[in-house]
Amino acid sequence: MRIRDAMTDLAILYEHPLWFEPLFAALDRRGVAFTRATPDGFWNPADQSAPAPIVFNRIAMSSFLRNDEHPIFDTMAMLDHWRRTGARVVNGTDVLAIDASKARQLSLIASLGLAIPETRVVHRAADVVPAAQTLRFPLVVKANIGGSGAGIIRFDSLEELRTAVADAGLPSSVDGVLLVQEYVPVRDGAITRIETLDRKLLYAIEVAGGGAFDLCPADACVVPGSGIKMAAVEPSQTLKDAAEAIARAVDLDVGGVEVMIDDRDGVARFYDINALSNFVAKPLDVLGWDPHDRLVDYLVEQIEKAR
Repeated sequence: MRIRDAMTDLAILYEHPLWFEPLFAALDRRGVAFTRATPDGFWNPADQSAPAPIVFNRIAMSSFLRNDEHPIFDTMAMLDHWRRTGARVVNGTDVLAIDASKARQLSLIASLGLAIPETRVVHRAADVVPAAQTLRFPLVVKANIGGSGAGIIRFDSLEELRTAVADAGLPSSVDGVLLVQEYVPVRDGAITRIETLDRKLLYAIEVAGGGAFDLCPADACVVPGSGIKMAAVEPSQTLKDAAEAIARAVDLDVGGVEVMIDDRDGVARFYDINALSNFVAKPLDVLGWDPHDRLVDYLVEQIEKAR
């Protein structure tokens, strides 16, 4: 692990070089000293210290798209080690483990009595077709660990799917697990992302992208000309309560929950929990306020509790 600044009360562990500049700027505006840490290098499991009393985990699942030698699994062990040394890890190992498994996310959501897309989980290509035969077409095959829409392929028929299996044309996941899932026609082509902070609603946005799988609201995920549109919305009390229940069940310090309305039956289907909330692009334009300010409030509270 590389630490770029002197020891402080707060360390931000991150991998993407640009996504967290707004957070760093918000901390600087408030005069909050922090350490920048990256997961590169090595760590010593016998070293009973952490980079700071408060460690804020910002490692993205999409890191495997930027580097084959991604830090996802190493970070899980490292964060757990720091927790054992007494550090307060914001979005710690248990949260990261949920973030790193769409299968675990769907299981947790369903355990709360909430609707999810009809899904089967497999770890062998040979099981994909039998799993698909229990579902309705069209369907998608998804990587269990994905990010920014990566690792998702739509299939409109069983024959098309069989051909992909025979030709090794399925998506791959870095953990070897795939989801076979009914394709949900989204009402009005828009999903809702509900951001939570300290397990409560922070804000919600509607994201429309003409049927694209990549509907990430961050600057780095919005490709010019992609047609992805975002607008602030006030979720219904039912959706708000559901998102907060998910956040509590995950013990999510900060993160997003995504839901779509199934146009076939009007059912709200929750399908993604994202612990990497680098927030919406251009928040002042979309929301009228900057959620980083409230995030800094939360981090300052954690610092004060740890002292």
